[in-house]
Amino acid sequence: MRVFFIGVCGTAMGNVAILLKKQGHQVAGSDAGVYPPMSDVLEDAGIQLFEGFSEQELIDWNPDRVVVGNAVSRGNAQVEFVLRTRSIPFVSLPQLIGEDLIMNRPSLVVAGTHGKTTTTSLASFALRQLREDPGFLVGGVPLDLPSGNELGTAESAFVIEGDEYDSAFFDKRSKFIHYRPRILILNNLEFDHGDIFRDLEDISRSFSHLQRIVPGNGFILKNGDDENIRALPDTPWCQTFSVGMGKNNDLRIVQFSEGREGVRFELHWRDLFITEVNWQMAGEFNARNLAMSCLGSLLAQSAREDREIDPSNPFSGRTIPDYSNCKGVKRRQEVLIDREEVVVLSDFAHHPTAIEGMLRSMRSRWPGHRIIACFEPRSNTAATNIFQDRFADSLAVADLVLLGAVHRAEKIPPAQRINTQAMVVRIKEAGKEAHAFNENHKIADFIESGACDQKPVLLVFFSNGSFDGVIDRVSNFMSDG
Repeated sequence: MRVFFIGVCGTAMGNVAILLKKQGHQVAGSDAGVYPPMSDVLEDAGIQLFEGFSEQELIDWNPDRVVVGNAVSRGNAQVEFVLRTRSIPFVSLPQLIGEDLIMNRPSLVVAGTHGKTTTTSLASFALRQLREDPGFLVGGVPLDLPSGNELGTAESAFVIEGDEYDSAFFDKRSKFIHYRPRILILNNLEFDHGDIFRDLEDISRSFSHLQRIVPGNGFILKNGDDENIRALPDTPWCQTFSVGMGKNNDLRIVQFSEGREGVRFELHWRDLFITEVNWQMAGEFNARNLAMSCLGSLLAQSAREDREIDPSNPFSGRTIPDYSNCKGVKRRQEVLIDREEVVVLSDFAHHPTAIEGMLRSMRSRWPGHRIIACFEPRSNTAATNIFQDRFADSLAVADLVLLGAVHRAEKIPPAQRINTQAMVVRIKEAGKEAHAFNENHKIADFIESGACDQKPVLLVFFSNGSFDGVIDRVSNFMSDG
């Protein structure tokens, strides 16, 4: 089959294009900006690339199917050609994934506001530890896997993060609906994506719809510590297990501790000791990600084997994955510099809860360090004022806060745009130092002018984008210093 991707250079689009190529299909794609590293990755995989969206290129290539990326909208010349001629079938990327990659394989879908990419990576790693050959799609660069995309064997589980964002301009259902989970992980649930969801009730409704398509021989793993997850409707048609710190959870994280040497905790199934974990990934939130991935991987293995599990102890007689050397995903709590007096980290967090959790973990991990938090309001939600006060309060856990430029501020009405100067006022009222900058490079200038002279210092960058090269520039400066 000849498959053409409109918007192929997006991370998810590019990875799926590569997987289809591995399946033996002829694959090509177009994008507005065709540039490294994704262009190199796609060309190395044998995928033909076209810069721009000329309908003539689509005519000449003559695909059997067109995949329309989520970032593509009406007015795109190739989209208009497909709609006008009605001669080429088209699908959203999530629909393609469900129909052509997951198919009838047992799917392990990781959903939630935070931790999807990390948990997906950890679950894929765990299945490989169990000598399985899973397929997976990780929405980042995993540090413990050979790549972020693998087909695996046809009978093995397929692991994928279930994004609640909509599928395409013509399909406003959440992406995860297309993935038909056999095992569903619900990490947490908060309001996010204010551009497509009205409120928490609206986003919760989408998660409820996801639960409804888990089959009777499937499993749902819920964060038992999250009140919004607990508030979702019951699912009596399948087995449900709770995971978390609380005593009422089925899989419990107990005796958690973290410090400069690392993180330690135990996993208990109700009152039964399962294993002790010693690793380097920070925070209680990552301990929960591990616990979810551990149980999810065992259930996925059982599904592949068509083997019953013992609900009184699903771990009975099973091999427990070894996470001791796991590093997680690039740009998730990624340590760039770790010296006695200087620590620099990069983190993808772009929601107040995730930022606060990361900063509090840093307080425990590097006690005595002066923490400088740099934040780029970049995501669709972060660039608006929906969470303005919550962002300020979360960042105020640090000692010094440096606020970057609002991404694409001109596209957001002033009345809806996050006000970083107002955030500075609120952070100062909390007793912390803060500065806002209208250009990101000025943060680097400020840091290089002596902001990190007071040691020991921990510098962390929060952004779901590039931060305009500031992270690399400051890291190089701190390394030289």
